[in-house]
Amino acid sequence: MKTSAILCGLADDELLRRLAELVGQSRRLEWDLIAHIAEVDARRLYAREACPSMFAYATEVLHLSEHEAYLRITVARASREHPMLLELLAVGRLHLSGIAKLVPHLTRENRDAILERAVHLTKRQIEELIASLAPKPDVPARVRKLPVSRDAVATSREGAPVEAPALAVQPAEDRGPSPQLGPDRAAGSASSKPTRPAVVEPLAPSRYKVQFTASSALQRKLERLQALTPGADLAQIIEQAVTERLERLEAKRFARVKRPRKQVEEAETRPSSRYIPAPIRRAVHERDGGRCTYVDAAGRRCTARRNLEYHHHGRPYGRGGDHSVDNLRLCCKVHNALLAEQAYGREVMSRFRRSPDRVSESTGGYGCGRQPLGLNPYRIVSPDSAGSGAVTGV
Repeated sequence: MKTSAILCGLADDELLRRLAELVGQSRRLEWDLIAHIAEVDARRLYAREACPSMFAYATEVLHLSEHEAYLRITVARASREHPMLLELLAVGRLHLSGIAKLVPHLTRENRDAILERAVHLTKRQIEELIASLAPKPDVPARVRKLPVSRDAVATSREGAPVEAPALAVQPAEDRGPSPQLGPDRAAGSASSKPTRPAVVEPLAPSRYKVQFTASSALQRKLERLQALTPGADLAQIIEQAVTERLERLEAKRFARVKRPRKQVEEAETRPSSRYIPAPIRRAVHERDGGRCTYVDAAGRRCTARRNLEYHHHGRPYGRGGDHSVDNLRLCCKVHNALLAEQAYGREVMSRFRRSPDRVSESTGGYGCGRQPLGLNPYRIVSPDSAGSGAVTGV
């Protein structure tokens, strides 16, 4: 409680500085920990502690989790042959999970080149790097029925049992970075428990294995699609369906269409309503590359490509800002809210979020449903020069 009270009293910049220092200390401690594990393992000191292996000592005596023990022992043993791994870990150029992934592919001849390419990559990016170093063959597209769990049998006694086939799909072509697919739920399943997260595994450059659990309804729809597209494999069918769905959503949200009816010069940019014309949305999305444009004091740009909103950054909409391309930029939801706080004040935005008059997508915001999803829905009340309230928008 005392520490929490101290932290609450810190200024924002000081809190961030102390957090960065703690991360640096944590990395140095991790380096020291793994160096000790390597030495204990080399001397086989775990045996005198009544443990048959270093793994048993780490889990039973040091009380690390199985995953923690595996990662640290793997890196510790590899560091005896590749000492630079600990140095890269200590300074934060590589993380523990990434090193453990790289270890099986490192040799004394290639380690310098591989480690240089892996600096500051995420775990997913390191997996893609490994796929380029050691490509795997394509996996066959297949649909198989999963065994029915005991929970599903118990909950389906009053009704018919539900089939939940698993799909293992190899995409026919890579069209960009593969997003991490979230947990999926079997539609119509008698059990409400979530299935295992979908697996997206790089096999080779521009080739991925995608595996997830689907409902019996989806399995039947895929069979119908295969019947209507003879000669196409399962990966091609799914890719075409996803592409068509993506085009419709991007046309609705960002006005990305093949044959636009109007150009930017023809669009009405006067702030008569919250509706942003399609040519403007399209131009802003293309200019910003479909990515949040927020840049911090160090020059780092936000990497978010999800939950994007159109932000009036030159002059806020609530203060007369128009819908011109120059006055708009893409921001993720978090940074849109942050910029709104900077423009109107944190207290004003806090009152707005608690206000029952807040405009939302479900209550007819964005021009009574005409505005695509993902745009800024703020309608707040801020004091005008006379001290009275004026309804405005961000």
